[in-house]
Amino acid sequence: MSPESPETDTPPAADSPARKPAERPAGEPESHGRSAGGPGPQGRSAGGPGPGPHARPARRPAERPTGEPEPDASPAGEPEPHASPAGEPEPHASPAGQPVEPPAAVPEPHGRPRLLRDASLSAVLAGFVAVVVSYSGTLVIVLAAASAGHLDPARTTSWVWAISLGSGLTCIGLSLRTRMPVITAWSTPGAALLVTSLGAYPYAEAVGAFLITGAVITLIGLTGVFGWLMRQVPAAVVSAMLAGILFGFGTHVFTSLKTAPVIAGSVLLAYLLAKRLLPRYAVLVALAAGVVGSAATSRLHVRLHAIELARPVLTAPEFSLASLVGIAVPLIVATLASQNAPGMAVLSASGYRPGDRLLIGTTGVASTVLAPFGSHAVNLAAITAAICTGPEAHPDPRRRYVAGVSCGACYVLIGSFGSTLVAFFAGLPGELVAAVAGVALFGALAGGLTGAVKEEKDREAALITFLATASGVTLFGIGSAFWGLVLGVAAHLVLSGRRRGRTAGA
Repeated sequence: MSPESPETDTPPAADSPARKPAERPAGEPESHGRSAGGPGPQGRSAGGPGPGPHARPARRPAERPTGEPEPDASPAGEPEPHASPAGEPEPHASPAGQPVEPPAAVPEPHGRPRLLRDASLSAVLAGFVAVVVSYSGTLVIVLAAASAGHLDPARTTSWVWAISLGSGLTCIGLSLRTRMPVITAWSTPGAALLVTSLGAYPYAEAVGAFLITGAVITLIGLTGVFGWLMRQVPAAVVSAMLAGILFGFGTHVFTSLKTAPVIAGSVLLAYLLAKRLLPRYAVLVALAAGVVGSAATSRLHVRLHAIELARPVLTAPEFSLASLVGIAVPLIVATLASQNAPGMAVLSASGYRPGDRLLIGTTGVASTVLAPFGSHAVNLAAITAAICTGPEAHPDPRRRYVAGVSCGACYVLIGSFGSTLVAFFAGLPGELVAAVAGVALFGALAGGLTGAVKEEKDREAALITFLATASGVTLFGIGSAFWGLVLGVAAHLVLSGRRRGRTAGA
């Protein structure tokens, strides 16, 4: 495999090769064997009670008898509605390899179902929960970096506006383009680096470093090198890294019981009961129960003062070798290794096949364009992405992209008001956010653990990946997810070489 290998942007597909559009189902007689009085496929005959041989509703688009023309031929040169890109597996299959029924409604003529038809409350809620987790958690680091850099309120608001707009537009655009729940966000480890380094440089030079960071990430994404490297990682190691990333969020549900038993307990109990009775809305019920518990214990401190639209501030970039080495280089490494690598892994572990050139290149372009307004980096998300890529968002993986659109819309709406609406989320109890995020990630965590131990030959490498990632260790300013990936791949290579040596010796 080379970096020039074609990329893919497809929803989860079956493990086995997909059936061609003209291929008949197994065990079905050939269509050429039909006669005027003999039974045809699916027991139809010319005088039988079933629908005629050309009745559209009786036949799924992907299961036409061999030799029979398409019911609705697309215009010349256009793909048929449910056709996958050349060489791609049939998209109408579940991650487990079982066929999935196509949507009951007929798609639009150009092959993609309408957003409203695929929309569901669970998917919209998943996107909203992802935004709540982002603004009530990691945005605090951005505000701390702005304070360390001695930025005035106008530039701080512009920074929040820029990263929110960049995240929102890329979420919406990439999710609609790929029909996958592509969740983007600002670089959290990058913001952490800026807490200690931003104050050492003039702000204009920092903006210049942001601009270089976006341009370099764009170049790396478009060449396909980053995606090629990610495709060499064993699936078990990818799943183990995902499980390690989410492990802490799962345990926070129970550690919150110590400091806020009513809030965390109500979230957990409501989730379990709803999972039994209303599984599609378990997270919504848990969130509602947590809000009630917070209000009952007087822990809900949500206040909004003057709400006004954000006013972006344009800063002319300046460039220096010092800011390039002190800000741009570590920011590039941290964003690619600690954000984009886990973000790609989350999508892959959820059964999707993300196109690295499109995803990394687009977020790099957004970072570059918005850098003069304060955006340090926009990238693929990992933790919040897992909220939207799991079964809690929607049982059908093909309809989870709605969660990405919902997440992006919330980002744009809230970011348009800059820091004013951010104060709303800052008033939510930390235990409420932790508990809701934890139960929302239960499905993704279970999937990661399952994928990590699925193959016995990869279990030791997966275990090393999981433990290193879950440890939270940070080396050279790079987070544990990257080191878990590196150590897991190294263990896989060592153990695979040992097994090959034993086989050769035998």
